[in-house]
Amino acid sequence: MSSRKIEDLHPDLQPICCEFLRRCETAGLDILVTCTYRSNDEQNRLYAQGRNGVPGARVTNAKGGQSAHNFTIQGRPAARAFDIVPLVHGKPVWDAGHPAWKEAGRIGIELGLNWYGRPGAKFREMPHFELNKGYL
Repeated sequence: MSSRKIEDLHPDLQPICCEFLRRCETAGLDILVTCTYRSNDEQNRLYAQGRNGVPGARVTNAKGGQSAHNFTIQGRPAARAFDIVPLVHGKPVWDAGHPAWKEAGRIGIELGLNWYGRPGAKFREMPHFELNKGYL
């Protein structure tokens, strides 16, 4: 099962994620972190979704070991990305048109994160925030 623990993020991403959550709260957003680290096996299961007869929509283009969620340091989780969902009245809002997504994205970008929900993203994935490639 994928982790939701901030401690399973890369040490450089942990304080950025905490600041992201703090700024979201200040902006009136209730944010749930849905994934930090996931194993290569979990990643491969997600990659199979929507392909080769596996039911569901495609949610990733990354196989196990290719995702920033799979990153480790000395065999310990150190994900370079986290996924979120805004909550409205305690319920997740997956509708990409909801203003909470735009505000969360703005905050993430302001903090220097790569938000895959931004207009023009190669693969639009609203929940995904990642350390920029040049960061590490």
